[in-house]
Amino acid sequence: MTYLKILNQIAKKHNKWKSIVCSFGCNAETAEDIVQEMYIKMQIKLNKGLDINYGDDDFNHSYVFRMLRNLFIDLKRKENKVQITDINNLKEDYSVDDNTDYHKAFEKVQNEMDQLFWYDKKVYEIIDDGSSIADLSRKTRIPYYSLYNTFKKVKEKLKKIL
Repeated sequence: MTYLKILNQIAKKHNKWKSIVCSFGCNAETAEDIVQEMYIKMQIKLNKGLDINYGDDDFNHSYVFRMLRNLFIDLKRKENKVQITDINNLKEDYSVDDNTDYHKAFEKVQNEMDQLFWYDKKVYEIIDDGSSIADLSRKTRIPYYSLYNTFKKVKEKLKKIL
């Protein structure tokens, strides 16, 4: 059975999956989100070659259950890490200072970058442009922590001048 057929078989039991997630302690809306997330992850895994096929029109139900349970647990872990703060209770004023001279700030950053050692400057520019530190480490064979510490050191210098 192709992965699309398996996905269709899984989708036929949508209400069952949703009720299972609700039994974990979710409301219907959150359960729907978790089931939709399961479909996305399942499609990716099936596309990569996962085989949960049990014959003509059957699949591994326990695998789907475990995936739903893991997604629920991940959601609960994330909820525990997030702190929700009422905006009305904020004591500090977070207004934007419109008097900031961005041209002068940019010049300060450029002057500081020009004074850096060439290695520090190059590492910062490459990582700041979006390259992964791990990829850069593999390509250059420079230890990961050396690149990380260099990037962090330059970033802290630039933050201090602003």
